[in-house]
Amino acid sequence: MAPLPCLPASCDTDLSQWLTSTDKSEGFPPLVHSDNMSVYRNAIWFLNGVHHYTRKGYEAASKDFQPQQLDVSVVGRSFMVTGANSGIGRATAMAIAKRGGTVHMVCRNKQKAEEARLDIVNESGNTEVHIHVVDMSETHKVWAFAEAFKKQYSSLNVLINNAGCMMHKREVNAEGLEKNFATNTMGVYILTQSLIPLLQKSRDPRVITVSSGGMLVQKLRADDLQSERGSFDGVMVYSQNKRQQVVLTQQWAKANPTIHFSVMHPGWVDTPVPPDDGAEAAQRGARSGHCCMVGLVSSCSQNMQRAALSRSQTNRCPPASGLDSQFS
Repeated sequence: MAPLPCLPASCDTDLSQWLTSTDKSEGFPPLVHSDNMSVYRNAIWFLNGVHHYTRKGYEAASKDFQPQQLDVSVVGRSFMVTGANSGIGRATAMAIAKRGGTVHMVCRNKQKAEEARLDIVNESGNTEVHIHVVDMSETHKVWAFAEAFKKQYSSLNVLINNAGCMMHKREVNAEGLEKNFATNTMGVYILTQSLIPLLQKSRDPRVITVSSGGMLVQKLRADDLQSERGSFDGVMVYSQNKRQQVVLTQQWAKANPTIHFSVMHPGWVDTPVPPDDGAEAAQRGARSGHCCMVGLVSSCSQNMQRAALSRSQTNRCPPASGLDSQFS
């Protein structure tokens, strides 16, 4: 396995240990599953997934959706949204801006970020929309950004880990990390871990990570986090990354009880990716996904959970902290 980059003090937890640790006394499922679970998980994905993670699930959940439940004010709260210039991220940033929140758009492409910001400001009338140009696959730059952000801003109420990629050919970044892993897992890990101290100082802090129901087809491969073994399948690597995100969320929730953590499956639709990325987008539903996230950032009521048009896997929901979303 290629070595992970050396992390600064604020990110000194060993990622491999985090992903393999288990605490059954806390009620969490085993995080590393044996090979004989593969057939079972694929069967569950087919039988359960067809009903909850496809259009059927959307149509079933939409019957209970009441748009007025999303009519909330988030004035005075600040939100960081990665991948905010398109797809779910842009829809979420727009929804938050319309409700009066301060939005920090973390985007890789400055031009597209500026275009998206202009549209958001014009449509929402909210000028508290800020651009931060960061490539989530460049992990040391992610850390540098997070450290600078903590010095510049005194609070952050909500972090939304939305940015992601699906590379179909194995490529590594300048740090030697496989690019899917670098963007979907390592970048998310470093950004979240670095911002936890700032979140802890803020009122009603929350972290929402956009995962995918596709993680159900993957057991955690803690000894092959960067998909170096066997043939490289971009879809399965993406699913493995999404499994890693869920496990990380479980660990963060246990380690940081004052922060409310959520992980969710947003729905399915094509999300645009620039043609020069050499990547294809994960299939995500921008409209249903942003409804789910607005619900998660504004309330933890059972009604708000049902307002998510896609299944967000909210099995338990403490008032303001802990883990609110746990995939099977």
